[in-house]
Amino acid sequence: MRFQSISFLVLIFIIFLRFYVTRPIFKNGDFIRITSKVYGEPIVYDRQQYIKIQGLKLYLPKYPEISYGDVIVVTGTVNGDKLTNPKLIELMTNSKGLLLEFRSKLISFYKASLPEPFSSLVAGVVIGSKNMPESFWEKLKQTGTAHIVVASGTNVTMTISFLIGLLTTFLKRKTAIWITLLGILGYVIISGFDAPIIRAGIMGSILLLGQEKGRIVNSWRLLIYSAVIMLLVKPTWLTDLGFILSFVATISLMLMQKKIDDRLKIIPAFFREGLSTSIAAQIGVAPIIYMTFGQFNILSPIINALILWTIPYIMIMGALGGVIGLIVPVLGRMILFVSFPFLSWFINILEIF
Repeated sequence: MRFQSISFLVLIFIIFLRFYVTRPIFKNGDFIRITSKVYGEPIVYDRQQYIKIQGLKLYLPKYPEISYGDVIVVTGTVNGDKLTNPKLIELMTNSKGLLLEFRSKLISFYKASLPEPFSSLVAGVVIGSKNMPESFWEKLKQTGTAHIVVASGTNVTMTISFLIGLLTTFLKRKTAIWITLLGILGYVIISGFDAPIIRAGIMGSILLLGQEKGRIVNSWRLLIYSAVIMLLVKPTWLTDLGFILSFVATISLMLMQKKIDDRLKIIPAFFREGLSTSIAAQIGVAPIIYMTFGQFNILSPIINALILWTIPYIMIMGALGGVIGLIVPVLGRMILFVSFPFLSWFINILEIF
């Protein structure tokens, strides 16, 4: 036990040391040139696109469009955590690999099969795409539901459940687990290397490895292990808002979701689960969101509860429709059309609030 404590303290020391050694040091007013691979899909607005590279936020013209996996060269002047007057010097869109090409084809199929914002909603829920109309993105932010239209822990959980359930029907569980681990890695790559999806991927992988070894892994240890692994690989996540919100929300859920759910027994189960989950998560993240952005929608837990139940249906039909649609387009579109009632409910709730 003492050895574990000492080892943990050593890891914490290494993380902080690496954070101060590896973080980019930019001074306000510096004119810099950055060459970087894009590890997250830019948010595309009507006239510009938002991207974050090496800890700096910048807005570039909408065209040429930058995609997840591209390599870009930009120049600009440092102003806090932003790059002002940024200029795209070079955009390299060489072959991105099989998985990223698959992602691009899925998004294109959704866009060709469904009108906006339905196509953006499906692409966001299934693979975390942020390429959507500015008006729709703003509604998501204002209602506190933007976190839903990105790949997250729910997506990883559903991916694991699907793969394990399918593979164990004709393979030994040990073999099924190892194939599922590869599936998790593939899904993380397709969905983008945002902190929430990586955290969920690591936690799911550790849990599966524990099952393969016949061990029960404590949920708190899972969370700590995932945080340590992520920060050892990329220490600058210490100041990343997505990383902070993901872990704070998870901690809030672990501490309070069941207690809140028990107090809401009078509410019907289909609504209660989403409401208790939303309230528990918001208790942790609301202060951070308010301090960061200066605003918070107090109706957010109710809005989330009204639409969370649609997410599994949208993801399942969106994923099936997309994959099948790349092979048999007509059949894929038919599956996507079945999801219309759930998509319409989601979008109408946003309109109402």
